[in-house]
Amino acid sequence: MNRKNLTIQLLALSTLFFSCKNNGLESDASGTFEATETVISAEAAGKILAFDIDEGDVLTAAQTIGYIDSTQLYLSKLQLQQNQKAILSGRPDTKVQLEALQKELDNALSDKQRIENLVKGNVASQKQLDDANTRIAILQSKIAATKSTLTTTTSTINEQSGTVAIQLASVEDQLRKCRIVNPVNGTVLTKYANAFEVTAPGKPLYKIADLTEMYLRAYITADQFAKAKIGDKVKVSIDAAEGNSKEYEGVVEWISNKSEFTPKTIQTKDERANLVYAMKIRVKNDGLIKIGMYGEVKF
Repeated sequence: MNRKNLTIQLLALSTLFFSCKNNGLESDASGTFEATETVISAEAAGKILAFDIDEGDVLTAAQTIGYIDSTQLYLSKLQLQQNQKAILSGRPDTKVQLEALQKELDNALSDKQRIENLVKGNVASQKQLDDANTRIAILQSKIAATKSTLTTTTSTINEQSGTVAIQLASVEDQLRKCRIVNPVNGTVLTKYANAFEVTAPGKPLYKIADLTEMYLRAYITADQFAKAKIGDKVKVSIDAAEGNSKEYEGVVEWISNKSEFTPKTIQTKDERANLVYAMKIRVKNDGLIKIGMYGEVKF
């Protein structure tokens, strides 16, 4: 009988101990840490000739980390440049082609002036003056027609050259895309490709994330929803060595306006809550916070 009473007393003390522990929870919500992950994909097709990154490397934006074989594109560029030169070489020299006609017109105008003087002195006939005017009109028409023809020819050649220039710009853009340039600051999380493998546009090369700032995705109940506001500063803690915890200052970045069922992997302050609201808390990372790590928040 005494042994039975002792067992009952131990069970009661154990229940009381865990009850006090649960009632003493300091956190208002909990969740896991995540980061904004970006998957960088290839923009060109071909063999990867260089890809100088490893998982864990810290990269900066606009850093060139490799390149894809661009030999055929470069040869296409050279061919287009030669085509453009050949087209432009066919442009007529308007000044040279009009120079002869202009000199002939100048002579005709001089002859007309001389004939007009002779007509005034009754030395030349009116017919000679009319012939001189006719000659001038014909030369002026020839010059106008030649100018129009040369302008049309030059315009056509310029249009053809412009078409090649657009093709050149397209090849230049493809050549630029053969360089693998990292677009954002961050740490390489996963590497999907290696040098000398063949890639294609849209094929993932690596995943990167900025780990200097992490986001704790936590869940709050409807009762807590009124306490949390975007921009509020909160206390975030993670597990540290020897059973201790490390505390950080966080800022509420986002709160969902739609409720959802409590995720199975998340515990809330009120474990009986079925509907919760997701929230993101931005925390400056000192290197100890990892993606997927468990964290708690206190409002």
